[in-house]
Amino acid sequence: MASLTPISQSQSLFNKTRCPPKSLTSPNLGSDFLLKKSSVSIPRMTTRVPMKAAGVVSATTVEKAKKRYPGESKGFVEEMRFVAMKLHTKDQAKEGEKEVKEPQERPVAKWEPTVDGYLKFLVDSKLVYDTLEGIVEKAPFPSYSEFRNTGLERSAKLAKDLEWFKEQGHVIPEPSAPGVTYAEYLKELSEKDPQAFLCHFYNIYFAHSAGGRMIGKKVAEMILDKKELEFYKWDGELPQLLQNVREKLNKVAQSWTREEKNHCLEETEKSFKHSGEILRLILS
Repeated sequence: MASLTPISQSQSLFNKTRCPPKSLTSPNLGSDFLLKKSSVSIPRMTTRVPMKAAGVVSATTVEKAKKRYPGESKGFVEEMRFVAMKLHTKDQAKEGEKEVKEPQERPVAKWEPTVDGYLKFLVDSKLVYDTLEGIVEKAPFPSYSEFRNTGLERSAKLAKDLEWFKEQGHVIPEPSAPGVTYAEYLKELSEKDPQAFLCHFYNIYFAHSAGGRMIGKKVAEMILDKKELEFYKWDGELPQLLQNVREKLNKVAQSWTREEKNHCLEETEKSFKHSGEILRLILS
């Protein structure tokens, strides 16, 4: 081990530093000399950011840049589902946050549906499904062709139901404003905004397979002597049909930027608005 400087020598050195010889303070020596000597004998202090701390800041910045969206780890369809659930009421879904404001948002058990109103709902719904299926068939964007013949199509089923009502002596009405307005909106979106269009595609088909089925069953009990319409029947196993479409939607969304995905999610509220106006026809 290297020897330490004796305390007495250290004290002597300290005194010499504090009290320089008179020769060093002589008027013959300028201030420049003293400044130079001082800069040599007193080390300069610097402040450095430790490399470890700098790494923490960098990691935090990266983490913020990689913000995870609810459901993102399971695929984009799960993100859409999460947003959609928030727009339900508590009675409609346990994840719902929306307050009940419209008649159709009340529990179905409190509804007072009419046959005429239900016919309007079915007619307008058919117009919307005719429009969706026609757009997918035409495919103004190549990605739409992924959603042909999924087994979720409803137009042909609705045609059978309307024919049944006609056989029962009911007059089939013309499509009304809610259905016409929504169909036109879907046509416009499909030509210029594929992300927004596919948001509506997802919400229309998936909502009907869940809450729509429950509504159909309750309404049939109230006014149709429990008649099960074709609208609520699928050829094949519905869970598997839905899973196939989920996979296709996730595949298409993989090529979207985060901004395009967010734009799709933001369209959910408009989808609910238009569908809600059609659903309200049941109570008219």
